[in-house]
Amino acid sequence: QVQLVESGGRLVQAGDSLRLSCAASGVSLSTSGMGWFRQAPGKEREFVAAISWSGTTKVYADSVKGRFFILRDAAENTVFLQMNILKPEDTGVYYCTFRPWGNGDARAEDYDFWGQGTQVTVSS
Repeated sequence: QVQLVESGGRLVQAGDSLRLSCAASGVSLSTSGMGWFRQAPGKEREFVAAISWSGTTKVYADSVKGRFFILRDAAENTVFLQMNILKPEDTGVYYCTFRPWGNGDARAEDYDFWGQGTQVTVSS
């Protein structure tokens, strides 16, 4: 049974850093492309970052490029989202997702399974 459990979200101030974690079970990160998406209140879910199954390709939304970094620990079967210089517009529920043999896909419809999400709130 596939399970993705996100954690690490909390209330922070603008300019702070935060690391989100996504612990995967029932699926191997070594054969899975992983993605992070977020959804703000009243808005559609949007792409944040993705990493390919090989770990060699990383893709970022323009709004987070240079501030956010997607990392993975294959041994722990966990993917991380390191978020730096946070802004109020980064506020939202952050979701982890996977796709078998994914190559850094940026469309939500390309992914097969989603976690429950973790709330990130950035105050100004």
